[in-house]
Amino acid sequence: MRGLTGRSRATGRGGGGLTGWAAGSTAMAGLAAFGLFTVSCSTGGTGTRDEGPAGTQPVAQVTPSASTPPTGKSVRRVDAVQLVKRDPKVSERVRTDLKPCTGDEYPVDASYGTLTGGSSTDVVVNVMTCGDSVGVGTYVYRARSDGTYQNVFTTEQPAVYGTIDRGDLVVTTQVYEKKDAVAYPSGDEVVTYRWVGNRFSEHDRVHNDFNRAVGNGEAGFPEPAEPTTN
Repeated sequence: MRGLTGRSRATGRGGGGLTGWAAGSTAMAGLAAFGLFTVSCSTGGTGTRDEGPAGTQPVAQVTPSASTPPTGKSVRRVDAVQLVKRDPKVSERVRTDLKPCTGDEYPVDASYGTLTGGSSTDVVVNVMTCGDSVGVGTYVYRARSDGTYQNVFTTEQPAVYGTIDRGDLVVTTQVYEKKDAVAYPSGDEVVTYRWVGNRFSEHDRVHNDFNRAVGNGEAGFPEPAEPTTN
């Protein structure tokens, strides 16, 4: 996917799992073009739902393995698949369609870092399709002191992917026109969220339009030129 990083896992896998999201390039383009399956946004960002405290009900009880990075903040490794499947804030469609691509490997990425200023690292979970590795949901979980996790951010829409960048949450969404192939979107929206008080608020938004002169796969690399010396 153009414009996204950290997306190598689950790329090119076959098998079941989330096949209804992106059966092919035409279906993906149509889905994105008409904005199907988006979630309302409390801060004006398309397709996102920014959340504060999730109440007293925990998302999931996990048995983390703790490690200590150089910064001194503890890192809890979690079972991201179970975290998503047990989260009532995740749509039923995503939870139901989340199945292994092959063997016991799920199309799920998990990133750990500091986003909300808690004593433990936060977890960003991205759920993708198996075949095309197209993002369908991004979720942020904040650790509680009792070992449970609280969902503090949710966005579910086609071709979305969230990352941690120097303490900010950066969510990139590919923009497709009707004739775009999955690998070559027309552009993307990059929205930066910052934790303010007890919720994420939009801090910055960038729209990128990609040119049409490259990426068609027809031309090869030019022959390397011999180095010149004086």
